Amino acid sequence: MIPGVLKFIVIITIISSSFFLNAKPIESELAEIQILDKITAKVKTYKILNNNSLKIDSLNIEIYACYKNSPDEIPENYVLLRIYDDMMTNNEGLIYQGWMISSSPASTPLEHPIYDLWLKDCRMESDF
Repeated sequence: MIPGVLKFIVIITIISSSFFLNAKPIESELAEIQILDKITAKVKTYKILNNNSLKIDSLNIEIYACYKNSPDEIPENYVLLRIYDDMMTNNEGLIYQGWMISSSPASTPLEHPIYDLWLKDCRMESDF
């Protein structure tokens, strides 16, 4: 066999096997989020169980799922959520829907004139 072809086959085998070695994310029971009130400059931390919601002033935050990477991988948390604002009239007050990532809050930001919200961690209820 030609050495270049053998080297190519070995590299492809290593790369393809590394995809199967990655662990699946761990589903957590609750999301820990932080909210900055831009008017008062106060930051508060909240814990919300999956499939539950939290009402803060005019915001209603609904958490659907929270995942974190396994301990042997780079730390990362993902939360699937919807945020409604009672003060908004468009789309029945829906101002955010989708995934937020803890390591890069700027890539999936909540755009709100009063509040900034970001995911801090996904945890099991027994951790508290």
